[in-house]
Amino acid sequence: GNWGNQIEFVLTSVGYAVGLGNVWRFPYLCYRNGGGAFMLPYFIMLVFCGIPLFFLELSFGQFASQGCLGVWKISPMFKGVGYGMMVVSTYIGIYYNVVICIAFYYFFMSMTNLLPWTYCNNPWNTADCSGVLENSRHLNASLANATTSLVAGVTEVVNRTKRTSPSEEYWKHYVLNISDGIGNFGEVRLPILGCLAISWFVVFLCLIRGVKSSGKVVYFTATFPYVVLTILFIRGITLDGAVNGIMYYLTPQWQKVLDAKVWGDAASQIFYSLGCAWGGLITMASYNKFHNNCFRDSIIISITNCATSVYAGFVADHGPGLAFVAYPEALTLLPISPLWSLLFFFMLILLGLGTQFCLLETLVTAVVDEIGTDWIMRNKTVVTLSVAVIGFLLGVPLTTQAGIYWLLLMDNYAASFSLVIISCIMCICIMYIYGHKRYFKDVEMMLGFPPPLFFKVCWRFISPVIISFILIFTVIQYKPITYNDYVYPGWSLGIGFCMAMSSVLCIPIYALYKISRSPGATFRERLKNACKPHAKWGPALQEHRTGHYAPMASEDTVEARPLKEKEELKEEQKEEEKETEKEKERKDEISLTIQGSNGSTNTHNNPNPSA
Repeated sequence: GNWGNQIEFVLTSVGYAVGLGNVWRFPYLCYRNGGGAFMLPYFIMLVFCGIPLFFLELSFGQFASQGCLGVWKISPMFKGVGYGMMVVSTYIGIYYNVVICIAFYYFFMSMTNLLPWTYCNNPWNTADCSGVLENSRHLNASLANATTSLVAGVTEVVNRTKRTSPSEEYWKHYVLNISDGIGNFGEVRLPILGCLAISWFVVFLCLIRGVKSSGKVVYFTATFPYVVLTILFIRGITLDGAVNGIMYYLTPQWQKVLDAKVWGDAASQIFYSLGCAWGGLITMASYNKFHNNCFRDSIIISITNCATSVYAGFVADHGPGLAFVAYPEALTLLPISPLWSLLFFFMLILLGLGTQFCLLETLVTAVVDEIGTDWIMRNKTVVTLSVAVIGFLLGVPLTTQAGIYWLLLMDNYAASFSLVIISCIMCICIMYIYGHKRYFKDVEMMLGFPPPLFFKVCWRFISPVIISFILIFTVIQYKPITYNDYVYPGWSLGIGFCMAMSSVLCIPIYALYKISRSPGATFRERLKNACKPHAKWGPALQEHRTGHYAPMASEDTVEARPLKEKEELKEEQKEEEKETEKEKERKDEISLTIQGSNGSTNTHNNPNPSA
């Protein structure tokens, strides 16, 4: 019933928002910025920026029952914002599934009695490899010569300029077989390619019936990671030194609270972790019931997302590299390490799939809504399969020996400051172009109560200011991307900036196109007409179009969002009515009425009276 639909929406949104970034990015930022001192600005940004923007996108999509393109009937000139969201979702979907496929690979490699990255006695290991268990084994074997072995071991470690762990060498030399630069693609890593195919196949199967199938899958994918996190947390607090780590994690270093960088990191993490401006929130909300309480949902989902980040900080590390290096090494120190490894990487897979479901559904919904033909409506599965196949093919370069360089390039540039710009323009369009008073009335008509005063103030003033602060901070803090000791060449950074700008440029390009196609004798008139809401803007179902959205005799209303053929039928009916009125006025004309085979009456005027 309705409760089941609402639970599925909340779980889907939690799965979308609670992604891999919650597991590894938040803990890193927290430890880097003084432990508990980072949490204060983090929760302040959540209250004044995260939750308001989340509620804005949910209410936007739910009110119009349209995806990230269809909602811009609110102001057609800004439809480029929707195209920008699609471009961002495409980039993220391509490289995000590669990270998931690597988690699949580690999951399969954990199905063994001894994890392959435990010791340094493998063909891919170098002379610099030194593992904790390796040293312990050597020391136990030479117990008879304890003093001599200990001195020799310490001397070896001191003289060694660089120590690499077995898990790091397994990651670099076996899994990736990484090349010497981003321009040297080398060969395709066939095991990774196979796992990428599996990953896209799983995503397609879960979305084969759209949100009807994914809504059932998220009951498991959105809840099981919490079971794994709890198991790892319980195991983690029993290890030596766990109390010291937890105390550092939770104890604020108050001197860092006054550091602007800490606040900038907190604002950025809130913005990115909630998935704002990706288009997924609008798309998922478009499938809600019109009167669903999305205000309550936004509070629940936002708080759950951020609480998960804090909870994951007790057990996780930072970045895709460290997630496949530091944590696997720690897993080898646990008893029954293959079991813990299976659980951990299964959790990463589920966290990634929850986000990937929504990214793919965002693209499919946008395509279906935009084209809107009867064939597309009836064959949405074909569209889903096509998007999945294209995503797989575009991800193949990321499975080469240079794939990790391209993955990090896309992660740093494809969805960076462009998201901030898109979100800022969305706020300005809704609050100042469409009008805050009109939008507040729309929300009240949908929910039965107006947005709380706090959210009105945040939408109009506080959130745009914070978004602008994030943008400025991102520009000031910018540093060219590096991977360990590798510095990216200038041409690759140029490609990164082109990816970032490709989504932003959709906005002015479409705006100029729309202005040029709008009626008006002057540029000002064209601009004004391009900004005005489309005649079809408003609730999708006729039963919800009340007040100033109530259908008039001259308006073309629709009964349901996906049924484009009903619009054509209403056009035909109006044309027939006009023809009937004209016939009544032309009493002096001679006409010939012919009854058609389908029972309709077609009237042909005959200009020749003698006929």
